[in-house]
Amino acid sequence: MLTRAKLDRLYIRYNKREHVNPDPLQFLYGYTDIKDREIVGMVASSLAYGRVAQIIKNVSSVFYKMGPSPYTFLLEATNLELVEAFKGFKHRFTDENQLVFFLVCLRDALVRFGSLNECFLSGYRKEDEDVLLSLKNFIRLLTCRPSGFCSSLFPDAGGRSAFKRFNLFLRWMVRKDDVDPGGWKGIRASQLIIPLDTHMHKISLELGLTERSQADILTALEVTRSFKRFCPKDPVKYDFSLTRLGIKNFEYVF
Repeated sequence: MLTRAKLDRLYIRYNKREHVNPDPLQFLYGYTDIKDREIVGMVASSLAYGRVAQIIKNVSSVFYKMGPSPYTFLLEATNLELVEAFKGFKHRFTDENQLVFFLVCLRDALVRFGSLNECFLSGYRKEDEDVLLSLKNFIRLLTCRPSGFCSSLFPDAGGRSAFKRFNLFLRWMVRKDDVDPGGWKGIRASQLIIPLDTHMHKISLELGLTERSQADILTALEVTRSFKRFCPKDPVKYDFSLTRLGIKNFEYVF
C-alpha cells in the first residue's frame, strides 16, 4: 500500500540535484536573477517534449543565441532580429516561426507586466483549490495578439490537455527545494497540479492514484488530489522523484 512514509523515503533518496541531468530543468540553475530564470524556465519547459537528448540540444541552442541575460535579450531584440537569430530552428512540431511568435508573446508580457510572475498574478485566483483557471488565464494573457497566429508551444486554454509543460514550469518556479529553484512569489504550492505525461500517468495507474485511462487534465487533477492525501500543502512534491524511476533505472522502492 502506498503511504506517505514510502513517498518521503523516495523523495529523500532521489530529490537531489545530482539526479537532474539530463533534464531541461538543469538550464535554470545557471541564472540567479529571477527575471532571467523565468524566461529560461518558460522556454525550457515549453520545449520539453520528445527525446531528452534532442530537447537538451535544442534548448541549449536557444539560450546560446539569447546570451547571458535572456530577459535583456528579449526586451532589446526587434522582431526582425528574433527572426534572424532563430532562423532554421526546428524541434519536432515547433519551427522557427512558432518559436519567434512564442518569444514575442513573452516579450509583450514583460513590457506589459514587468515580469511573467506579475503576468500570472494578474489572472491568479487565490481562492481556488488549484491553479487550473489561473493557468488558463495566464495562457490567454500570453497569447492575446491580433495576428491570429498560433504556436505549438502554447496549449489551447479551452482544451482538455493536461497542460503538462505549463504545470511543469509552475512547479519549477513556485516550489523551492534541492531540485526546484523557485523564485516566483504570491502563488501557493498547495494549488499546483501534477505535470502529467504518459510516463507519470503510467506510474499513477500502478500506484492506484487514478483509474482514468486518458492522460488529460481531469486525470491530472485526480492524481493531484490523490497526492494531497499525503501532502496537502505541496501535492507535486513527489513528482521529480517518481519520474526518475525508469528514467535512470532506479530501484523501485515500493
